[in-house]
Amino acid sequence: MKTALIAGSTGLIGSQLLSLLLESPRYSSVIALTRTDLPHHPKLTQIKLEFGDLSHKTALIKGDDVFCCLGTTMAKAKSKENFYQVDFYYPFLLAKTAQSNGAKQFMLVSALGANKESSIYYNQVKGEIEETISEVGFDTVHIFRPSLLLGPRSEKRSAEDAAKFFYKFFAFLIPAKYKAIESMKVARGMLKFAAEDKKGNFIHESASLQNV
Repeated sequence: MKTALIAGSTGLIGSQLLSLLLESPRYSSVIALTRTDLPHHPKLTQIKLEFGDLSHKTALIKGDDVFCCLGTTMAKAKSKENFYQVDFYYPFLLAKTAQSNGAKQFMLVSALGANKESSIYYNQVKGEIEETISEVGFDTVHIFRPSLLLGPRSEKRSAEDAAKFFYKFFAFLIPAKYKAIESMKVARGMLKFAAEDKKGNFIHESASLQNV
């Protein structure tokens, strides 16, 4: 039996993934790094922290499989510096710490279009963290690149709401690669590929996750 370590468990994908991890017979224990209280579960251990302080709690960052669902938007971050901290520095610090404590697999939520050479800052940072995580030293790295996410958000995002309206009525015009995807499909994909225990670095594009 294994231990899962999850960061970002209150987000759209993370909250659904946490439920799947707690239900999975693969894991006897699930450790959630969180800033807010989560509902009690006998398999769940909560480590409350600010991710900027993660380096002070390195001994607690242990697990076999690490699931990173951390991420923000440029609008919410309000600056490139804040965005970089959440989408690059925190995942990197998590990966480096967990790997040094014996973690074998790392599952990272990235984004469609991730490319460190991109002229779009968002995609550029996503590409940089993909490459960096792949070089940390895990036996296995799975990178997930979802398109626009569909699912129950606790916060309103007007631009995304407009895009979802478009997708609803014009989905037949959109190539499979760019079609919006239910967040639960990404969560299920993360659990599915972790359970395969394959060694190597793998990238899962949004279209390939539609039928998971």
